[in-house]
Amino acid sequence: MTHVILKEFYVERQVPYFIDYVKRFTDLPFLIMLDEDGNDARSGRFLRSTDIGHEEPLGEWKTVVMDEATGKLEVPNGTQGHRWDEDTNWNLELTRKDGSLIDPKLSFIEDADETAMVTFPYFSEEDGGTLERGVPVKFLETSEGRTVKVTTVYDLMMAHTGVGRGLEGDYPSDYDDPKAYTPAWQESITGVHKNHVIKVAKEFADNAARTNGKSMIAMGGGTNHWFHSDQIYRSILNLVLLTGSQGVNGGGWAHYVGQEKVRPLEGWQQVAFAGDWIKPPRHQNGTSYFYFATDQFRYEIKPEDHDEETKWNSTYSKMHPADVNALSARLGWLPSFPQFTQNSIDLVKNSRDKGAATDQEVIDDIVEQIKDEKIEWAMENPDHPQNFPRVFFNWRSNLLGDSGKGHEYFARHLIGGEDQILSDTENSWQPETVKVTEEAPRGKVDLLVSVDFRMTSSGLFSDIVLPAATWYEKFDISSTDMHPFVHPFNAAISPPWQAKSDWNTFREISKVFSELAEKHLPETEEVMMTPLGHDSKGEIAQPFGKIKDWRKGEVEAIPGKTMPNFQIVKRDYPTVYEKMISIGPELKKGYGAKGVKIDGEPVYEELGKRLGISKREGLAKGRPDLYTDKHAIDAILLMSGATNGKRAVEGWNSLAKNTGQDLNEIALGREDDDYTLDALTVQPRHAISTPVWSGLEKDNRRYSPFTVNTEYNIPWRTLTGRQSFYLDHEMMLDYGEALPLYLPPLYHDPFIPGDKTVKENGDAITVRYLTPHQKWGIHTMFTDTTAMSQLFRGWQLVWMNEDDGASIGLKDNDFIEVYNRNGVISARVVLTYRIPKGLAYMYHAQDRTLGVPGTVINKQRGGTHNSVTRITVKPTHMIGGYSQLSYGFNYYGPTGQQRDTVAVIRKLKEVDWLEN
Repeated sequence: MTHVILKEFYVERQVPYFIDYVKRFTDLPFLIMLDEDGNDARSGRFLRSTDIGHEEPLGEWKTVVMDEATGKLEVPNGTQGHRWDEDTNWNLELTRKDGSLIDPKLSFIEDADETAMVTFPYFSEEDGGTLERGVPVKFLETSEGRTVKVTTVYDLMMAHTGVGRGLEGDYPSDYDDPKAYTPAWQESITGVHKNHVIKVAKEFADNAARTNGKSMIAMGGGTNHWFHSDQIYRSILNLVLLTGSQGVNGGGWAHYVGQEKVRPLEGWQQVAFAGDWIKPPRHQNGTSYFYFATDQFRYEIKPEDHDEETKWNSTYSKMHPADVNALSARLGWLPSFPQFTQNSIDLVKNSRDKGAATDQEVIDDIVEQIKDEKIEWAMENPDHPQNFPRVFFNWRSNLLGDSGKGHEYFARHLIGGEDQILSDTENSWQPETVKVTEEAPRGKVDLLVSVDFRMTSSGLFSDIVLPAATWYEKFDISSTDMHPFVHPFNAAISPPWQAKSDWNTFREISKVFSELAEKHLPETEEVMMTPLGHDSKGEIAQPFGKIKDWRKGEVEAIPGKTMPNFQIVKRDYPTVYEKMISIGPELKKGYGAKGVKIDGEPVYEELGKRLGISKREGLAKGRPDLYTDKHAIDAILLMSGATNGKRAVEGWNSLAKNTGQDLNEIALGREDDDYTLDALTVQPRHAISTPVWSGLEKDNRRYSPFTVNTEYNIPWRTLTGRQSFYLDHEMMLDYGEALPLYLPPLYHDPFIPGDKTVKENGDAITVRYLTPHQKWGIHTMFTDTTAMSQLFRGWQLVWMNEDDGASIGLKDNDFIEVYNRNGVISARVVLTYRIPKGLAYMYHAQDRTLGVPGTVINKQRGGTHNSVTRITVKPTHMIGGYSQLSYGFNYYGPTGQQRDTVAVIRKLKEVDWLEN
């Protein structure tokens, strides 16, 4: 579809709206330097202000375009460098300092100095390799005196997607030519007739041209579970960006993934992470944490073991994912907890004992010890007993029956339960820089506590289950980007018997913890590392996206630049309870979210009036009271721009100072809005437009992301300040993923040499195994109720194609075994013509509390839908310290992909309920 839109709406005819949109709001006109090695030319990094001799602050973070009228090189406003250079030019106004307009040049096709033959990566299941296509280029001399070839992202996109424009090279001749990326090419992969693709692409773009961008793609989160999820998303974004649909009400990319948007973000962060008392919080990306804690990193399959070796000479794709994760931790790209094998409290104490007086002296001493390898990164020795997670709280999550990808590895290595793993660490791919013990540990966790209002698989595995209140027994709020309101929850009854609300549960735990800390963990201090985070100066820490490892001597080890930020944090554990039930003084110093700052002094005073002043003895006395869940809710609402007009105005004013734009009108008329839980209960209230989110909701508009960017010229948080087609980080170039492209799903054979042998027991079929969401529950919730289990068949089910089933002697509703090297499932089969051949669906998530017989393979009860999956992490998701590719909590980091799973299905001939 990208090929069709570029060919018909940019070459054969030019839609003025599309051209204007991509010039203003995308990186298509920005200049890319070609990297040449003999006869091989490949696209390299963005041309920067420093390359052309401009002397200005943060020039290495300011990208360059060529003006259409003058042919001169220009550095337009709004780039990452403009965000942090303390000027007011972080906006998308295409003007020079003298007020004259810049008209970015999209293409050099008409006045190129040369047509360069550029090599592009091409990955397919059969003939992956490279494509060589002509690209129009200009010659220019850099400030270092080098002559380089440059082209635009637009010209690279044209060549990459096969739109020839009369240029030489390996271009397709027409839509019927099966070369990448034509409609005919995709037909052999998707099975969708090329004429349908052409028709939909034309209609999608034509509608956008007629309506100025009101073409929309609505989708769920399923693509996020594939290994190459980022490339799938980028390919989809091609369509809405090229048609000018993103940032337009009625257009763009509508990503429906459930209740995942915290509208009152500023206040929620303060309460959730105790920002009013102590900073920074301990934030960890869950995927990396569980990847190491469950030892799934020890069961990787080496690329050549499943024919995934590519012809694009990649360095980092050949590295074990655990090694890349360890690299990302020490370069400051990702968080890593635990931090070191040595205790972080002891490290500070030892430095103090050696004479380090100031915090900076302590940090300097610790950094020197790290450089001398006297201190060991915990991620590089995850199976050392000192690095085990010992106490684990599973709160409002069915980790062991629903969300835990690679369930059997959780069972074996994290909690030490029965497992059905059919592989071994010895024949699996092992990391080089991350240590592996001779025997993989079993049962790292000493105490597993679940907090839930129902008995799930997680509860059954737990040492302690704390009963929780349901929605109808507590006070709470929720919000999403799909609803314009902030929704209140009110207790219809008090929690029955021992059940408690979430807030009260953790309040009571914190009280006991503080009492124990008086004796066992008095006031202390520790060293703490944080990554080079998004929306902080950490995102401009590592210029040009070059990977330089201080351990190899490629660069000096500098906290906050070439390694994580280091801080000395005072820990007063005996006062944790008192801090939880009151608002702390750190709030007065100011707070915010996503780089937007709010003055904390007036907020602190307002909170005292709203919540009341605590009269409890101790640290909380005289401070705003946060004892109850209702207090916490009202504090969040008052501190957040989406629910408090004053905060919204302050937030927009903060952003206005950085952008130089007048943003006052966005929250005009909402200054006096001041939501409380009681007010929300009386009547639903529209959320207020806030700068921590990108949608505009004034005058009853529905939330549509990025409308604030397109209508108020506020930049995106990217390198160019525009929506990105091109990513020039060294690892992205190394992988061949600078531009959106097709990458086939991984194909891991169900077993590799050395795995446990499964005895033959009748015919079997190998299928791709997928776990989409089900209809008969909300994840595992309600699936085992009588009503839900009777709406269809109840119990664990696997859906597959009726012809595939017939080929191995299956009849509808037979019991089956599903298995691979990761584990074994027993379930009943649903045969249907509606599932494509070669696929099987086991709906997420059914739990295994009803109707699960034993398996023939190992005589144990069958596993969950995640028993045949394993976390596969993609190293490109670990990049950090580089503009939009910087870690942010619940924003950017590795996702737990498991969709690239292949499994074997056969009939379960002996149904054993293991009742004896």
